[in-house]
Amino acid sequence: MKRASLLLIGVMAMITSFAQTQTAADAMKNDSQTLRERYLVMKMKSQNYQEYKVIKENILDGVWKIFLDSVDAKQAAIRKSQAEVVRLQAELNKNIEALKAKEDSMKDIVYASTHITVLGIDFDKGFFAGMVGVILLLAGLAVAGIVYTMRVLRKNLSEKEELANTISSEYEEYKRKAMDKQTKLSRELQNERNKLAELGSL
Repeated sequence: MKRASLLLIGVMAMITSFAQTQTAADAMKNDSQTLRERYLVMKMKSQNYQEYKVIKENILDGVWKIFLDSVDAKQAAIRKSQAEVVRLQAELNKNIEALKAKEDSMKDIVYASTHITVLGIDFDKGFFAGMVGVILLLAGLAVAGIVYTMRVLRKNLSEKEELANTISSEYEEYKRKAMDKQTKLSRELQNERNKLAELGSL
């Protein structure tokens, strides 16, 4: 009986030892597990003593090492992310500077396309086009006024010339009639003289 009890205790000790070894191996392996999962494995496979959990030191060290490795990996990932953020920020700043340079050059191009320089004075193209339109309109009105004035003057001149021609022809007619009258009077006068001379010779 004692032998059976000792054998049973020995078997129980081996099972406990095997379970603890298995717990240590479980805690150290399976890198795909999260820290929470590893913690739960360690907690489930640890022994109980009253309300306490008894965890072997090598298992606790293994979990601590895994925790530190996870923290180091996270910090390395954070550092890598920060380096990437710094690189992206530098690239963003570079792109912003390039964009500002393009915007400045576009401003110059837009200004050049919307302005014109005449006699060293910058004009907005719309304003300049309006001003040129007004000047051309005024010039057109001035030309139209001059043309109208010339037509009126030509008409007046034509009327005056026609009047002068009429007066001249009337004067010539009057002159011719006066000459005819004078010639007729001279003949009549000569006839009267001839009559008087004939009477005197009698």
